[in-house]
Amino acid sequence: MELGKQIKKYRNELSLSQEALAEKIYVTRQTVSNWENEKNYPDINSLVLLSEVFGTSVDNLIKGDVQKMKEQINEEDQKNFARLGNILTVLFILGIVSPVPLLHFLGITGGIIWAVLWGVSMYFACLCEKKKKQLNIHTYREIVAFLEGKQLDEITKERENAKRPYQRILLAIGSALLTFAVLVVMLLIFKVIPHN
Repeated sequence: MELGKQIKKYRNELSLSQEALAEKIYVTRQTVSNWENEKNYPDINSLVLLSEVFGTSVDNLIKGDVQKMKEQINEEDQKNFARLGNILTVLFILGIVSPVPLLHFLGITGGIIWAVLWGVSMYFACLCEKKKKQLNIHTYREIVAFLEGKQLDEITKERENAKRPYQRILLAIGSALLTFAVLVVMLLIFKVIPHN
């Protein structure tokens, strides 16, 4: 990032040591060194104090770093959302295939285990929905574009927004049908349903 170079440049122009600058902005000399060596980034209060000491705006101080900061935040959001999605997928699969075996082998204890699993699944589903609202991604296409680090253009975004109500209905129907099909297969496997 450019900020480390900017801090060092302004500090040298004022003939300040790292320790003298640190005293003026209420941090340690090591903190200033870490900023200049780009090991970490100053918080907003430190940026304001730095801009005051250097007699420049925060914008001039962080010029060139804003885009990098946005990219870093976007990458972090992508990783967090992908991790949430993976956890939810595993929980969804377990929730579908586990009830019959759990009930068959563990009886009521298996039912309790499945209920806990279902509760955890709902918790992660809520987290996932909250993250989708926060990132303003709702349709499958928007989610895929986000995970690839892209954005949809405005026209495509409007088309996707129009699809949302239909996708929710289809998703609910599809999930119910899939759950029913897996349940029937599991019941047949564990011979709960008598077949001829």
